[in-house]
Amino acid sequence: MVADPPRGDPKGFAATGETKANGVSTLIPVEDRDSAAGGCCSSRAQVRRCLRANLLVLLTVVAVAAGVALGLGVSGAGGALALGPARLAAFAFPGELLLRLLRMIILPLVVCSLVGGAASLDPSALGRLGAWALLFFLVTTLLSSALGVGLALALQPGAAFAAINASVGVLGDGKPAPSKEVLDSFLDLVRNIFPSNLVSAAFRSYATHYEIRKVAGDQNETLVKVPLGGEVEGMNILGLVVFAIVFGVALRKLGPDGELLINFFNSFNDATMVLVSWIMWYAPVGILFLVASKIVEMEDVGMLFASLGKYILCCLLGHAIHGLLVLPLIYFLFTRKNPYRFLWGIMTPLATAFGTSSSSATLPLMMKCVEEKNGVSRHISRFILPIGATVNMDGAALFQCVAAVFIAQLNQQPLDLVKIITILVTATASSVGAAGIPAGGVLTLAIILEAVSLPVHDLSLILAVDWLVDRSCTVLNVEGDAFGAGLLQNYVDRTESRSPVPELIQVKSETPLPQLLSAPPEEGNPLLKPCLGAAGDADTFEKESVM
Repeated sequence: MVADPPRGDPKGFAATGETKANGVSTLIPVEDRDSAAGGCCSSRAQVRRCLRANLLVLLTVVAVAAGVALGLGVSGAGGALALGPARLAAFAFPGELLLRLLRMIILPLVVCSLVGGAASLDPSALGRLGAWALLFFLVTTLLSSALGVGLALALQPGAAFAAINASVGVLGDGKPAPSKEVLDSFLDLVRNIFPSNLVSAAFRSYATHYEIRKVAGDQNETLVKVPLGGEVEGMNILGLVVFAIVFGVALRKLGPDGELLINFFNSFNDATMVLVSWIMWYAPVGILFLVASKIVEMEDVGMLFASLGKYILCCLLGHAIHGLLVLPLIYFLFTRKNPYRFLWGIMTPLATAFGTSSSSATLPLMMKCVEEKNGVSRHISRFILPIGATVNMDGAALFQCVAAVFIAQLNQQPLDLVKIITILVTATASSVGAAGIPAGGVLTLAIILEAVSLPVHDLSLILAVDWLVDRSCTVLNVEGDAFGAGLLQNYVDRTESRSPVPELIQVKSETPLPQLLSAPPEEGNPLLKPCLGAAGDADTFEKESVM
């Protein structure tokens, strides 16, 4: 075996540079040297280092608080009416610019990261990672849905609102939400998984709409709702994710012939991450004006919170319980690590998610932070996080369950066990197809209301406060994606510690290059190509050593 490289002294000794008469350097503890230099200066240096390391996180959190204060201040001075449409648009422009920058990065980041991630994994490992990721996303979504239903049944947010229907025209926009059949929604989901045109999938997706037609009968005419399909504006990210994964697996099957294209996608992804690191420093400015402009656009924030305060409290409390207790507890049980230290590492993406209200727009920042601050390897984060941004919607599922129970209580319709189970299953399934864009969960809420025969027109109440609840949903969505990546990294680490092949890869990587070149081929072969191993293991080892 190759000896481990020399490591730093565990006791923290350092050479002073002074030599005694016999020429031996003296060693003193680092702590003593720091204390000799002065404890005050040392503490100041530590504070400066801490601030420098977490400067972006602090700026982002301060930007959210400043945005709320600025929005409330402008609203108190007259709000949108005092500013006028032109000044309001200029006021919101810095936030709009941040959204445009983040959406510009989504397409190359998702495609290149998934192609490179799928190509860097062994097909059997790809299947295991994908299965564990989908299992984690499914379980956490079911838990969040059950938590939402339980909180709504316990707090009764809609029971005391008998007269709130009279104010629907004030709170909502008055537009009835489109009623969509459950079957058509799932068929659209399958159609979007297999796009007919990859170029159009970058900016358009398939959706079913309806047209009311008169059908002549024997005695009278009847109105029939006819489904019509077509392309609508919006990136079909689900189809792009599926294609990128399959394309990456196909490149790996090519062996050495596909390495050139794999390296191209990896380099493209690295360049995209450099762009992301530049955009991150503009994020605090954009978030400040995003939050402020959204508050200014609301006509009467006080009346809105007074009317729907219990519903908002129910949603935010559910998101807080799931994000601060349930997900960290799952992470701790499987990894035995501090989950809140993990959360601190992704504080910048979480604040960005609150400001942008888009899990897809937060994806570039989340990838960078989980890799650099939480120790998740690139091939795991760039494979799992794009899938999570599309499939994992814990916050949306919880909000949809609370909203469904709220509307049922509002209309004094009792919910039996069958309807509650229907809400849970439909919310979990429909959240998979929810778009990772602002107000994406409201669009799929209509599916749940149709499934349990609740009036869809009450969605106008939900839309009135969606600007706040949707931001909390996005924070929980991206937090679940990050914890999923951390759990998978722990699973891979434990698997590799029990497998002999990663040990050989580690030995090979720690061996100096001249020693490898000077070693005879017959001595190196037993390490690089195990003679007694299975053929599939040997092939996997050779390809990973090339990568």
